Amino acid sequence: MKKCTIIGKTGVGKTVFLINFAEYLGMNTIEIERLNSDGTKDYEKINPKLALSKLADGKIHKTRNIQAVTVDIPMGKGKKKIQLIDTAGLIDGIHPDSDIRKAISQTLSAVRESDFIIHIIDASAAGKKELPNAMGVVDYQIAQFAQIRRGYVILANKMDLPGAKNGLKKIKEELSGHFIIPISALHKTGFKEVKTFVAHNI
Repeated sequence: MKKCTIIGKTGVGKTVFLINFAEYLGMNTIEIERLNSDGTKDYEKINPKLALSKLADGKIHKTRNIQAVTVDIPMGKGKKKIQLIDTAGLIDGIHPDSDIRKAISQTLSAVRESDFIIHIIDASAAGKKELPNAMGVVDYQIAQFAQIRRGYVILANKMDLPGAKNGLKKIKEELSGHFIIPISALHKTGFKEVKTFVAHNI
């Protein structure tokens, strides 16, 4: 089974994307596999709406551990399973909290082991340097690292928010040459194109 890692800065909507994309693919109940910092795993079955309120409440660095969901991607007459891996948000520089540093280290390990990468950038904050979810050095580093791999896409998220159109323009200018899909993870727009990208890479 192929692995797809969802990566990006903190607060860009990675967990909302994971949950809503799984629901978009037809999952009424999501089984989340959580990798703890001590190497143990927990499993939780949860419905998508409850998962959103529990796991994605808008707080910075809410996700502290790798959490994965296995989904079916329609392929011709059949389906293929892939594992979507949600990760702790990256930051520019070194975080003072050791737990968050461990979570970021987990994220980087997941990327190395991944078959393809979904890189989420908050389009509504792309040009606002003062925000923690603004596009930053780490986004350029991800793009530079990932461009040597076959399966890499940038999702310009939060297209439903003010300023996102200008942010999308900035993302396209700054990261030209990369495949960019504008989406709203909250409202599930752009998911058809994301599904096509995923299907092409499994």
